Amino acid sequence: MITSESNSQIKDIIKLQKNTKHRKKASAFIAEGVKLLLEAATHNKIKKIYVSESLYNGNAKEGVDLSSDIKILLSKNPYEIVSDDIFRKVSDTVTTQGILGIVSLPEYRIEDIISDKRHMWLLLDDLRDPGNLGTIIRTAEGAGMSGVIMSKGTVDLFNPKTVRATMGAIFRVPYVYVEDILSAIDKIKKAGYSVYGTAMYGSILYDKADYTKGAGIVIGNEANGISDRVFDNMTDSICIPMEGELESLNAAVSAAIVMYEAARQHRIRLQICHK
Repeated sequence: MITSESNSQIKDIIKLQKNTKHRKKASAFIAEGVKLLLEAATHNKIKKIYVSESLYNGNAKEGVDLSSDIKILLSKNPYEIVSDDIFRKVSDTVTTQGILGIVSLPEYRIEDIISDKRHMWLLLDDLRDPGNLGTIIRTAEGAGMSGVIMSKGTVDLFNPKTVRATMGAIFRVPYVYVEDILSAIDKIKKAGYSVYGTAMYGSILYDKADYTKGAGIVIGNEANGISDRVFDNMTDSICIPMEGELESLNAAVSAAIVMYEAARQHRIRLQICHK
């Protein structure tokens, strides 16, 4: 059992939780909680699991019965038991479930995302809020998007807050970071599809744009919106009408509204609702 914060494995977990460069170098991130680890296991991404002493010994908090799932995870993956006080130090959640794992980064190619038969892409231009990004990834799955293409200035997808906000969609939604988002926009347009971006004073209402054949949808930075260079290369700008005195909507909300309108027009797996 690991009982010291100076243990090399504990130091590595802390670095993976806090340091984007270390995550990229290690090609790994931390998934915390049973749901995320089960999803990671489904995709064969787990490197190692760490479980708190009390959870391992069956002393989980009252009302949390995860023993069967935990037994499955521990039976199929290497694991270490960690003392409760040390586990609390490496956990990034206020109320920990007592289990986390080091997980390999999923990898995708932009060529595969662009060639996806659904032809619906979300492009993020320097989005900075981890919670927004996580919610957008989760919503992109629900709306049936081909994938999410992010500028290099977009926040790290594997930030712990972002990972939690995806609710497991991080393992299912194709994504890619690109050095120059204009190149991705150019690829989409050359393939014969329009690229629309949200703006306060867009040329057309978001639900009047034509997504029937597929399209790219650009969401800009929370504070500054879509950059001028990206704006100038879009097919058209779209706006979401608002009442009251609001100046703008939250980026994740805007993305959700447009993605679901695009999906409604495009008829991708939205013929029935989940019950």
